[in-house]
Amino acid sequence: MTEQKSVEERFTTFIEQEEHLLNLSECGVKANRRLILDFSELYTFDEDLAIQLLGDPDLVFKILSDVFTSKLRIYAPEFVSGMTSINKNFYVSVRNLPVDTPLSNVVGDQIGTMMQIDGIVTKASDAHPRCTYAVFKCAACNTGERMSIPQDDPIYMKRPQTPCGNCKKTKWELDKKKSRFIPEQWLTIQEKPEELPPGNIPKQFRVQVLDDLVNTINPGDRMKLVGIMDAVQEKSNSLSFTPFFRTINMERAIKDDTVLSLTNEDIEMIKELSRDPWIELKLQKSICPSLYGLENIKQAILYLLFGGVVKELEDVRVRGDIHVLLVGDPGTGKSQLLVFTQSVAPRGILTTGRLSTAVGLTAAVVKEKDGGFALEAGAMVLADKGVCCIDEIDKMREEDRGAIHPAMEQQVVPVAKGGIIATLNSRTALLAAANPTLGRYNSYQTITQNINLPVTLLSRFDLIFVIKDIPNLEVDAEIATHILKNYQKGTSKPDISPVNVRKYINYAKTITPKLTDEVIDRARKFYVKMRGASIEGGEGAAIAITARQLESVIRLSEARARIFLRDEITVEDMEAAINLMTKSLEQVGIDIETGQIDIDILYTGKPKSLRDKLQRLLNILSEMEQVSGSVRDDDLYEALQKGHGISMAEAGRLIGVLMRDGTIYSPRPGYYKRT
Repeated sequence: MTEQKSVEERFTTFIEQEEHLLNLSECGVKANRRLILDFSELYTFDEDLAIQLLGDPDLVFKILSDVFTSKLRIYAPEFVSGMTSINKNFYVSVRNLPVDTPLSNVVGDQIGTMMQIDGIVTKASDAHPRCTYAVFKCAACNTGERMSIPQDDPIYMKRPQTPCGNCKKTKWELDKKKSRFIPEQWLTIQEKPEELPPGNIPKQFRVQVLDDLVNTINPGDRMKLVGIMDAVQEKSNSLSFTPFFRTINMERAIKDDTVLSLTNEDIEMIKELSRDPWIELKLQKSICPSLYGLENIKQAILYLLFGGVVKELEDVRVRGDIHVLLVGDPGTGKSQLLVFTQSVAPRGILTTGRLSTAVGLTAAVVKEKDGGFALEAGAMVLADKGVCCIDEIDKMREEDRGAIHPAMEQQVVPVAKGGIIATLNSRTALLAAANPTLGRYNSYQTITQNINLPVTLLSRFDLIFVIKDIPNLEVDAEIATHILKNYQKGTSKPDISPVNVRKYINYAKTITPKLTDEVIDRARKFYVKMRGASIEGGEGAAIAITARQLESVIRLSEARARIFLRDEITVEDMEAAINLMTKSLEQVGIDIETGQIDIDILYTGKPKSLRDKLQRLLNILSEMEQVSGSVRDDDLYEALQKGHGISMAEAGRLIGVLMRDGTIYSPRPGYYKRT
């Protein structure tokens, strides 16, 4: 009793300080039932009280909350009376404990102690009522006999063991109207992927959230939690217990933890590197240095890591993240690039399309043991504000690929299942790799013919690059020399270490470069020039680029400006972005037949020249149908060859395309009709 009084007196002295009295008044004005204290302030004021709080948090927090409630009755009486009338509780929480406990270090001997952990929330259950004060009534008689029991067990309800004073029976049932309930939610928190050593399975932990903290976070959020370790018995009379974490306070990580952890020496080192006029080239050479060449691709990955600036317009949100797709022959280093990017990105997730499903990449609604549903975050949600690398994206099932469309463009994952309707953030840059359908990339076919990916997905990538394994004696000799030297030295020393690259990216992402009038004029000229080529070709000419490519060029120029830590984008940045975009279009947006850039290859899967031939075939088929109904294949081939110079082999290919699209069909062998 003396100890309790001592804690009460010391905390009363602490809370009566002027700054804390202001916090009390603010709680009343903002209807806040939780007073959050900084642990360092409490420790500075009364070291013994702070140590006592760490040693016996349950008892001390109860005393602190009682003092907080009594003081609120003085400084905000109307607020307290209104809350207590509907059985609302008041709490005291602490934040900023001196030490963070890694989830991998949480073991069984810490039960009952207070600690601070951080991680990423992967699953969140529905909120449901939890009984804190149970009132039981006798079900055997109607005398109104009642028995009250406070409920402090984390899982199981305590029930009366004594018989009714009237009928001497033990048939007690819960009186829900007189009992007290508070909201409860269960979360699963997991180690941050970027902090996990390679090959280790991330440790997960169950977290209990109560009352006013319920429904304040979503899966994918990165949190710092202060709470008490507890455990529940797995089975009756079992010696094994399952640990969980009772949350006292939680804060969402608004800024990147690694940015906050940069020292003054780190920032000075970053600024010194940025003064080097060759910093972009040095950073580019530091991207997967064990791979020889691939300059354009490494430049694209570098821009992806730095990213563009998000625009929050009144009517729409324009993403700043850059998406890059690599398509290439086996053994050209695509997977190696993805692994390196994931490791150097401040926040990176690596997965493979062969083993990934739609819910694994976006979000899933899973059923809990108690019959309720919980929301579980997938890879693109966990990589929020980072980079998600997907290898073999072409191996995903068609229904799974469609789920990542909104995650790429709108950067949200909408969920509506099992009574749960939610929208999770997936503000991530996507770096994906795909293999050609027939093993090797065929230069005489379009990008859509080479890989098993829908045009709806291809059009969402800012840059697409093809890596071809073409024998070249001079280049092959240089590649062999590069590989053998790496094996001889046992390492490939980059210009800038991966650790420093990571720090540089973190710092650079805090800069928001702006467009200047000069840069806007250059971007406008590029867009108009590319569109002008289509205008000169007439009404039916191929379209070189659309507004989507213009937005991509802006994102790329912003990323380059960040590399130099500039607040404004220069014309040089815009020229570099235009050059990279042009190289990408020259690889994947070229009409094989005409040699012209045709962006519709990515949007429709068919170049302009092919669409023209298909339209001619349909026109001839339509005319011949009016005469004979069904059209015989020999008559159709003859009309195409005589009227338009289309060979029989080419006509057969065109008919095959229209048959697959469902535009025409064969009512009987050797005859065709329009659907």
